[in-house]
Amino acid sequence: MTEAILLVGGKGTRLRPLTVHTPKPMVPAAGVPFLTHQLARARAAGVDHIVLATSYLAEVFEPHFGDGSALGLHLEYVTEKEPLGTGGALRNVAERLRSGPDEPVLVFNGDILTGLDIRALVDTHESTGADVSLHLTKVTDPRAYGLVPTDDTGRVLAFLEKPQTPEEIVTDQINAGAYVFRRSVIDTIPAGRPVSVERETFPGLLAAGAHLQGMVDSTYWLDLGTPAAFVRGSADLVMGHAPSPAVPGRRGDRLILPTARVASDAKLTGGTVVGEGAFVAEGARVCGSTILPGAVIEPGAVVTDSLIGSRARVGERSVLTGAVVGDGAVVGADNELRDGVRVWCDARIPAGAVRFSSDQ
Repeated sequence: MTEAILLVGGKGTRLRPLTVHTPKPMVPAAGVPFLTHQLARARAAGVDHIVLATSYLAEVFEPHFGDGSALGLHLEYVTEKEPLGTGGALRNVAERLRSGPDEPVLVFNGDILTGLDIRALVDTHESTGADVSLHLTKVTDPRAYGLVPTDDTGRVLAFLEKPQTPEEIVTDQINAGAYVFRRSVIDTIPAGRPVSVERETFPGLLAAGAHLQGMVDSTYWLDLGTPAAFVRGSADLVMGHAPSPAVPGRRGDRLILPTARVASDAKLTGGTVVGEGAFVAEGARVCGSTILPGAVIEPGAVVTDSLIGSRARVGERSVLTGAVVGDGAVVGADNELRDGVRVWCDARIPAGAVRFSSDQ
């Protein structure tokens, strides 16, 4: 198997303000754009030709990755004129594929961090003669996901949308967002209109008697759609909990990019990343967080499980927990920002303006 499609057209609205200026797959995780990790893992599995299905901020991808030769890949880019959904995006790039009708084509969603054994999924697809094979993973609480029950051979029985009652939870297996398609199946997806593989293509194939095969792989899996998940995924890459050949440094408690500066008494833990040109000042403590290029953490600040955008600044003694600070924003000294707060790009929070505790 030599080629794949990467679906990277989403707007990443759940990740805003991180995605105001940057498409979701290009937000840095463990020091490089998240997409780099997916490309590197595909290459390690034997893929050499990848078509990127782009839409939102499509102009960002090619200047960064070029033709893919630096990663040992041949990359092509196809931009949707209007959003086409997951299935429509596949059909829109089909003419760039080189595979024959019965050959396998890998498909990845651009926001899933996973330890999936890619070769095993392809082998399962070929050994079972499936039309489409799906990576399934087991989750403790499947209510937020589409359920995919299978028989004892792994053949898919149904696609069930997010269950609302306990009786509807018939399995803990969910669609994990990676597939192998028989090339000819991609060509049957309607062209020129939005199509969802999850809601239209897969149920339609099942109703028509096609063979859809599930492969359960419950190694590391994380949907990076929210800021909290994205920060966690980056930390897990740094600490080695999530696999990637693209992490630019040794696995451990922290990753400091070459031009970053960190004061000798600053403390970095929990898979923290300090990006190019960023500065962490004396007495600062940063745990499980991502500090993007050019950002500044001033003396005595405490940043936990947060993401600080490019060129942003966190003032002296400010305490951030589970926060997202957009590109170019400034959080003044002596503020407290707690779980879920999002400071928009270029916003200014004056010193001591936001607190959850007494000022004494």
